Amino acid sequence: MKEKIVIAVIGCGRFAKNFVPLFKAHPEVKKVYVCDLIPERAKTYAENFGVDIIGSFEEALASKEVNSIAIFTQRVKHGPMAIASLKAGKHVYSAVPCATDIEDIKEIARLVKETRLTYSMGETGFYRAPAIFCREEYAKGTFGKFTYGEAHYNHDIRNMEQSFRSSGGEEWKKYAGVPPMYYPTHSTAMILSTMPGVYAKKVAAFGFSESPRTDIYGTDGQNLYNNPFSNTTMLLHLSNGGIARISENRCVGWRAPETYISQFYGSEGGYEFSVARHSLAKFIVEENHDPLLPHCVTMTDVTEKLMPKEAYEMIESDYKNAIQEIADGYGFRMTSPVQPTERLPKEYEGIHNGHNGTHHFLIDDFCRAYATGKLSPTNIWQAARWNIPGLTAHKSALAGGEVMEVLDLGDSPADWEVLDWKTK
Repeated sequence: MKEKIVIAVIGCGRFAKNFVPLFKAHPEVKKVYVCDLIPERAKTYAENFGVDIIGSFEEALASKEVNSIAIFTQRVKHGPMAIASLKAGKHVYSAVPCATDIEDIKEIARLVKETRLTYSMGETGFYRAPAIFCREEYAKGTFGKFTYGEAHYNHDIRNMEQSFRSSGGEEWKKYAGVPPMYYPTHSTAMILSTMPGVYAKKVAAFGFSESPRTDIYGTDGQNLYNNPFSNTTMLLHLSNGGIARISENRCVGWRAPETYISQFYGSEGGYEFSVARHSLAKFIVEENHDPLLPHCVTMTDVTEKLMPKEAYEMIESDYKNAIQEIADGYGFRMTSPVQPTERLPKEYEGIHNGHNGTHHFLIDDFCRAYATGKLSPTNIWQAARWNIPGLTAHKSALAGGEVMEVLDLGDSPADWEVLDWKTK
């Protein structure tokens, strides 16, 4: 029998606290360690969650007991730390993004293919309700041929300052100025995960360099990346001929919903979402229809399937109040009917969730992938297809919107089965 997971959670900041209880409760996990460069943070985690401390990342890599690493550090460190972990023979769960350098992504893929170790990127977009709904309707043929889709991640820097202050200290602004397209996967995953095997072939992008936050964005030493853009929008030409528009906005007068598919169109149907309402359209195809007469569509409100039960009831009973509550983040920790919660371990019942009910799925995927030897749905080959377009888009934006080829690392190995995301 395969040994249970012994995992070291690296980084005890504001985010990892959502996941330590999930690792600890999972039936495939034997022990959880925590680690942070600031000892007081690790001590707080140990006291709050009843786990032990491991002294350093290097100590975790050298440990014969620890067989898995969970990376919750600054995003620019994810790639190098994942590579070091895989080289040390450890399985890896990584917060997004996979890496901020394409060469690191290629190396992670090479190591995973060579070692057959588990690598799972914690991309919430894969399990958000709009992505699941569009994925299932696309598979049914509801949309026909995909033509165009839009996804967004609107997260104003004013609502991110606490996180950057926590991780960056006095120099936090230098980290906060990270290019928006270094963090594209919430948006790209929502579109690309709906269509198996589809990837970006070309990209053209433009950046917004007029942010009032000139203390964070600019090319005069404001940040570590010489990045002038607070917002970037890219157009992707996909391998199936469709077009996707992806926007990553950090200077935007908006709070929630943060991440969503706003439009998903095909030759035969379409989906739209705006704040609180989800709609599905489908062409009515009639025999002997006069081509000179307009075709009709059926328009269905599918909000009840995609919103948490409590949020939907509020929308129906008090819409004016509901949209304000949703704009303030209501439903962020709740699941929706379309999400396959029945596949989750019973040990997760009542444990804190987040990112629209996605956290439970992501940790369960890593643990199941480890236990079965199968690939996680958010494996490195998927992660590459969601990350690399954004990294290339930033280069395009710096070049004034130049059309650029997007590197594709291909499908996952044919002899390596991927977990079914819907069932146990």
